[in-house]
Amino acid sequence: MQLIGLLGGMSWQSSAEYYRLLNELVQDRQEGLHSARCLLYSVDFASIEAMQMEGRWDDAAEALAAAAKVLEDAGADFIVLCTNTMHKVADQIQAAIGVPLLHLADTTATVVKEHRVRRVGLLGTRFTMTQEFYRDRLASHGLEVLVPEGDDRQVVHEIIYNELCQGIVRPESRARYREIIRRLVDAGAEGIIYGCTEIELLVDQTDSSVPVFPTTRLHCEAAADRAMGAGRVRRPRLP
Repeated sequence: MQLIGLLGGMSWQSSAEYYRLLNELVQDRQEGLHSARCLLYSVDFASIEAMQMEGRWDDAAEALAAAAKVLEDAGADFIVLCTNTMHKVADQIQAAIGVPLLHLADTTATVVKEHRVRRVGLLGTRFTMTQEFYRDRLASHGLEVLVPEGDDRQVVHEIIYNELCQGIVRPESRARYREIIRRLVDAGAEGIIYGCTEIELLVDQTDSSVPVFPTTRLHCEAAADRAMGAGRVRRPRLP
């Protein structure tokens, strides 16, 4: 089994989900006492979040590239960046290392297309929903991407940072997300991408009338497949 390098801490809540899911997937495939071979480099999210809010993306890229290099030097065969938003600097991270970076948007788009969905609603931080780095990557796979309207975008973003990243899961917030998902479906979305790792702590398939694509789980499915070899690849399972 290849050694997975997990670049996390953004937030640690989502990194814990990555670790849990990877080990569940490996144990499911190999049974018994098997678990994932992985390394975790967890950054201090407060410093990264400050760079996000101040638009210091080059500084963030430098910090995450250095962390990825530590994972590579420690023996990681490939890197998994445990955050959607920071894929904004994925190209800079990849350029700094000599092992592959398993891109989250690519793994998600592959599964969306397998389910014959072409128009998707995207939920995530305001950076993920409004900036080109993520939407264009999905569009390069032939997907049409819809995002919530302005007020709804703000609600989605604030719940992520003020609640989910801090381990707070409120039924009232779940109800607001369900309303936003419904409006995206009414606007023509054939599926919903949960494009922030923490969103899966709040909502799941039962909160949407159309298929949902939980990016953390799908990223972990792809990582487990890669680590265990092409001969063991399975079609990712939606919850």
